[in-house]
Amino acid sequence: MDKDILKIDRDLSYRMRIAEKPGFRRTLARFFAHSGDSWFWGLGLIILWFSSPEWKKWSVYQFFWITILIVLVMTIKFSIRRKRPEGDWGAVYRNTDPNSFPSGHAARAFLIAILASLLGPAWLAVGLWVWAPLVSLARVAMGVHYLSDVIAGAVFGIAVALIGWEISPLIFSAINHFLVTSLGLPLW
Repeated sequence: MDKDILKIDRDLSYRMRIAEKPGFRRTLARFFAHSGDSWFWGLGLIILWFSSPEWKKWSVYQFFWITILIVLVMTIKFSIRRKRPEGDWGAVYRNTDPNSFPSGHAARAFLIAILASLLGPAWLAVGLWVWAPLVSLARVAMGVHYLSDVIAGAVFGIAVALIGWEISPLIFSAINHFLVTSLGLPLW
């Protein structure tokens, strides 16, 4: 049974694949596949942190939970060790992280969208809810993930965001207390 499910997953994923087909759809998929990269979001959140006081809390929440998510996803990936689909595109991903399950990009994209929904503003949350599935599907289209990888990643990212949101007041209160008593600097 398990082999049948994996075969269906592989077959569906390869049908969705456009990495080897030049054109506008591939260019678009490539853009979305990269738009969920950690370095991109890390840099963006650091810029937001310094840009204005209104974005400080938003960027701290996102950065903190993205970091926690990365640790959890990598722990799962290196426990399960499902190889990425074969292909030429995405060598950087294949070389730095040969494991595909669950998709860290999908997990991160949906975590960001959930937290944006909870933190606001609404226009940004709506945009990120459109973006998150596009990132996930682009990862399959570019051949660096199977469909089940991105579905599992999305579910995992949503779960971590919702659990994180519930425990954030306690965590950030403790972090703020430490920063104020140790360094005299409030978190926000």
